[in-house]
Amino acid sequence: MTTMSLPHQLITITVVVIGTMITRFLPFLLFPENKTPPAYITYLGNVLPYATMGLLVIFCLKDAVTRAFAFPELLTILFIVIIHKWKHSTFLSIGLGTVFYMVLIQNIFF
Repeated sequence: MTTMSLPHQLITITVVVIGTMITRFLPFLLFPENKTPPAYITYLGNVLPYATMGLLVIFCLKDAVTRAFAFPELLTILFIVIIHKWKHSTFLSIGLGTVFYMVLIQNIFF
């Protein structure tokens, strides 16, 4: 196993910091607050959150559909929908859904 030298470590950290700063500050530089963003950017801002959530759900369920029993996943989705419709709290839905799924996987469907 080889280790990086100190200059190599510093260069790597610097490049990562610069890359992170560019991705954080570039939208504010390209689209200042006093200027209306292009219609396409506004459209993406409205559509991408839902598309991202859909993609995450599909990604999480991709292995469940290949198994004979996807009960923990289906029960958890039902639980999350009920909690979210009842309390209208995203954080509560995510937190309780995660706890519910872990209890199912660790204690019931292991």
